[in-house]
Amino acid sequence: MLSEAALFDLLRQSLWIAVQMSAPLLTVALIAGLAVGLFQALTSVQEMTLTFVPKLALILVTFWATMSFMTSLLRDFFATALVPLIAGG
Repeated sequence: MLSEAALFDLLRQSLWIAVQMSAPLLTVALIAGLAVGLFQALTSVQEMTLTFVPKLALILVTFWATMSFMTSLLRDFFATALVPLIAGG
């Protein structure tokens, strides 16, 4: 049986992995949103697709570029934290 302290440590580790994995995507979305918002404010263009399409494109490119980083984070987390718990170690 998993102790309470071990469970909380596992949850803390998993939340930190989630933060590390989402940070590049959220950072790109924030920067793209600010750039598009600034462009819209300066030019008075209020097109709804102007905010969505560049953000989506940049997030997809960032996801593709950081996919190996995310996969290695998950692989290491599973290998060091979850698999030993499942195997009974």
